[in-house]
Amino acid sequence: MNFALSPGAEHSPVILHVPHSSREIPPEVRSGIVLDDPALARELDHITDSHTALLAAEAAEVCAVRPWVFTNRLSRLVVDPERFPDEREEMLAVGMGAVYTRTTHKDVLRAEGTDPEPLLARYFRPYAEAMADAVAARLAATGRAVIVDVHSYPSRPLPYELHGDGPRPPVCLGTDSFHTPPGLLAAARKAFAECGEVGLDSPFSGTYVPLEFYGTDPRVSALMVEIRRDTYLTEPGGPAGPGLLRLAEALARLVDALPG
Repeated sequence: MNFALSPGAEHSPVILHVPHSSREIPPEVRSGIVLDDPALARELDHITDSHTALLAAEAAEVCAVRPWVFTNRLSRLVVDPERFPDEREEMLAVGMGAVYTRTTHKDVLRAEGTDPEPLLARYFRPYAEAMADAVAARLAATGRAVIVDVHSYPSRPLPYELHGDGPRPPVCLGTDSFHTPPGLLAAARKAFAECGEVGLDSPFSGTYVPLEFYGTDPRVSALMVEIRRDTYLTEPGGPAGPGLLRLAEALARLVDALPG
């Protein structure tokens, strides 16, 4: 499987979603990427939210009520499961829709004219379906679902960023006007207060909700947690440091603040 769902408590509505932590690229996908191996390794350092799977796993271990954890096992250079798979996606402007054609530094990643459909069919749609099923299961079991999207971002903006001129706090909370209720946002601000300044929607905004529920089902709430990388690793993609444990404890505080 290209993704994994780690079970939580049956009465927990929370899903920690980790879409960008992996560096794994299947050989059949690697063959369509034009970068040589050293250049690809550098790109993976920049584009991967390194150690966020470990961050979510550590948080889940110490939560009073264990959340569910949905993790992408493949690199976002295979497909990015959080992008819109159509013309709604603003990152198409820099070649980074659901299937990337450009790198973080705007170099060519895939040949011009690459058809995204095979990758969408093989990787994107099954992932989206599985995540929608996970949300539906939480709704059936608890009457609601809370998606906490776990990400990281560099301390300095990369060329691909469309909104890189704003603040870059240690913790950025990305929100959605429909799916992020005030109580969820307030709980996150309080949980991460010990980790430094907690900003809102800069440099990244929005949060992930499966399209089946997006903008229509208020029982599904969601928040994106973006951690600035220099707070827990050696940039661009080095080993995790002691900051990871502090962040995991903060994430666990957030989960524990959400009623089961």
